[in-house]
Amino acid sequence: MVGVVSLVVAAIVGLSVPADEATGLKSAVCRILHPLSGAEACSSGDYAGDGDGGGGDGGDGGGGPGDPFVPNGDPFEPARCLLSQDQTKTTVVIQILFIKISSSETVKLQQWSDGTVTLERVKETGGGVTASISAGIPGLKDWGGSAKLSGTYLAGSGSGGQWLFNGNKSGDPQADLAANLADAQQFTEYLKAQDNCNSRPAGPRSSELGMICGYHAGKKKPDLEPERAPDVDITKTSTEASGNASFGGKFKSNGKGGKDAGKSDGPKDLGKISGEVLSGTMTEDVVVMRTNTGVNAGKITFVYTFTVKGTAGLGGVATGERMQQVAVTYDAAAYDQEEKDGAAHHPEKLVITTSQEAGDGGGVKVEAGANAGPVTIDVGGGGGSTESKIHTESAELILDNDGDSTAVEDWLRGNGDPASNPLPSPSDAAEVPGPDASPLERLLHDKGKLSKLDYNANTDWWNASLGIGFGISAGQFTLGFKLFGIDITHEQKTQTITGNPTYATGPKSGGARPWVEWKNCTQTKPIPT
Repeated sequence: MVGVVSLVVAAIVGLSVPADEATGLKSAVCRILHPLSGAEACSSGDYAGDGDGGGGDGGDGGGGPGDPFVPNGDPFEPARCLLSQDQTKTTVVIQILFIKISSSETVKLQQWSDGTVTLERVKETGGGVTASISAGIPGLKDWGGSAKLSGTYLAGSGSGGQWLFNGNKSGDPQADLAANLADAQQFTEYLKAQDNCNSRPAGPRSSELGMICGYHAGKKKPDLEPERAPDVDITKTSTEASGNASFGGKFKSNGKGGKDAGKSDGPKDLGKISGEVLSGTMTEDVVVMRTNTGVNAGKITFVYTFTVKGTAGLGGVATGERMQQVAVTYDAAAYDQEEKDGAAHHPEKLVITTSQEAGDGGGVKVEAGANAGPVTIDVGGGGGSTESKIHTESAELILDNDGDSTAVEDWLRGNGDPASNPLPSPSDAAEVPGPDASPLERLLHDKGKLSKLDYNANTDWWNASLGIGFGISAGQFTLGFKLFGIDITHEQKTQTITGNPTYATGPKSGGARPWVEWKNCTQTKPIPT
């Protein structure tokens, strides 16, 4: 088992996903549609499952070739890019027997190269089942050496809001960014104050005090109020597989005491203290978003994400993460009718995003446990900080005709001539297509908006947990279940653009698409927060 964990972690930290796992992204995207269209949609090949593409925020297309707005005269240059992102996420997981309940809140503050700023706050809740098995490492069992593999299935939903700050329009994106960021930070203080008002306990004159509190909170609003982003219904399903290896020490009784002092059945395990040195996680998510208001009202978007991440070393001396994501958008009414009629679907937009992150840092994650017969009590916690580098690539296709739409739908469903690459990357799409290139690969090369971005990131985190379990030892293995557990994780991550942002121009002589400076991205510099 420790060998399995070590191989997973080594692959992740080296940012090299084994071929048989990567192939899961081949036509597995069809499972974006699986909950709605049935298993027969995936019958033409072998598919894998679904994560959260937090590391993949990059370019924003702003329209396809032929759009009336053509920045810098090149229809292949995306209109803007993400310059900086501050993200705070708190997750609370409660487990009762095999049932797991998860709740999280994520707040993002994002700076964009066109001078706009967005503030997003989303709460997600989910429930599901989980199970795990652990084994002592031969030769190290007496020192607390152990490995654990676990699996989880969660289904949930999310809600929240997004606010757009673009009221300051001087014609200078850098000046607009500074002014809009100040408004966003002021609005954040208003939201905090409003939350304090809403959380006031009930009591005498609570309504009057609430009105007074709300009045003073409202005074914190900026002069230019933000635009509220469209109302979106979000549903999400997640599956997770993870493993870890830990080393530490056990403490034992001498087997004597009380009236039977002098007699002994041998030393008994009383508990342990251990630290996690290897961990690996694979997560598959499918998110369905229905937009109810705004310019994208009536659209439905399926977002499929596959994430592999791991740490090696006490507290995560080396960390790595790889994310691959596909988002496909349809007209919601047409999609629903096509589902009802059993007809083919007609996607309007496809976005493929990949990112990989590698870094290192200091920290510690430890666990202490005590045994009382078959009942165990474990208390854990830790914290640390990681410095990392993130490389993201994005390819966006606006599907404005039936031929292009059909080509993408066939790829999603695994029909026809599949792409030779399980998930064509933006870098591959910029190369001259080979003679065996699929329709999707040719379409990405001919019409896709392709971009590359690099970020420096800093992540601060802490974790605390408590668990009460019941287990039975059988040789090296420990079989059992958790009676009750609670785990709280807080993570604050800041990423800032670096390097030379580039995008691929249209095909030149010979067919290749050269990578050039992304002027719509480099014209504005991120502002430290």
